[in-house]
Amino acid sequence: MPSQNYFGLHGPLGDRMFDLVTQQRKDQKLTFEDLVIAKGIYEKGTKDEIEEFIYQLLDVSGNGIVGRSDLECVLVAMFDNIFNMDNSEHGSNFRTWCTLLPSVRKFLGSLLIPPNQGRPGSQVPRLLHLENIDPNMILLKKIYAWHIGGILPQHDLEEWKLLYHSSVNGLSFSTFLGNVSKDKGPTVLIIKDKEGYVYGGYASQPWERHGDFYGDLKSFLFQLYPTASIFRPTGANTNLQWCAVNFSSASIPNGIGFGGKVNHFGLFLLATLDQGHTFSCTTFGSPCLSKTNRIYPEVIECWGVVTKVADEEKHDGGKGTVLERFKEDRHMLNMVGLANASE
Repeated sequence: MPSQNYFGLHGPLGDRMFDLVTQQRKDQKLTFEDLVIAKGIYEKGTKDEIEEFIYQLLDVSGNGIVGRSDLECVLVAMFDNIFNMDNSEHGSNFRTWCTLLPSVRKFLGSLLIPPNQGRPGSQVPRLLHLENIDPNMILLKKIYAWHIGGILPQHDLEEWKLLYHSSVNGLSFSTFLGNVSKDKGPTVLIIKDKEGYVYGGYASQPWERHGDFYGDLKSFLFQLYPTASIFRPTGANTNLQWCAVNFSSASIPNGIGFGGKVNHFGLFLLATLDQGHTFSCTTFGSPCLSKTNRIYPEVIECWGVVTKVADEEKHDGGKGTVLERFKEDRHMLNMVGLANASE
């Protein structure tokens, strides 16, 4: 149906969207006025009007109740929209979906934890930057941070501090390295190129001068826009991080990168910071992250991950019984009446 192609949704959810936008006239006609009204409600409507529209959309069956079958239709539509897979692939690729979107997997899995314990999948790090930086300049949005954080442990999701911004600090490799080396912890490198694509990498090790690949298996690559995916190390090789400074050999290109091989990285920025490249690589099982292999950055940001281990983890980690140390397990056992079995 052309109207479903317009909305980018197919199946029951696409039908429901069409019905709502056309005021449920059932005449199979979509007018310009319909689009203006729907757009006006969603962009200019009150909070109640927007939530009512979303609720009606989720009510795929149209019976006034959002049930399990409705939510299943919505999740399937999300799956199709993100990965463009047909129905025969849903079950076999659900694990792939969870791998590419770990933040979603973490949140769904955390629903087993009582809400007052804090659900891991809902935490977004505090994004810290200097007050003189216009927030509208910041590339890393909260939704991007949530997506990236889906693969990280809880103590790495407290605070992320902006260490370098190309529009503020200029395209200087020495400035970049000087700023990011102040913090010896992990960093998140994010690039928006002139094609409008947003992507980057998580560096688990500090950016320091090396003549070869280094790093560990905690590093990963990611895409943020127009598609969102996480690419973990596959174990195919150990070509994880690259940081070459002031080398004169063509076999050691100056710049920073992730994965792949020399001159054919999964992601690479030249030391000039004005260009680079991205190729599919076996290191992370990642595709080309942008529209083309050659990239021309428009914005480059590097955020320092402020790792904070809770005091109780530092001082009380070895005290008490297993059930006392792992409260989540205790709550689960409470649900089935077994919490006191080990006391």
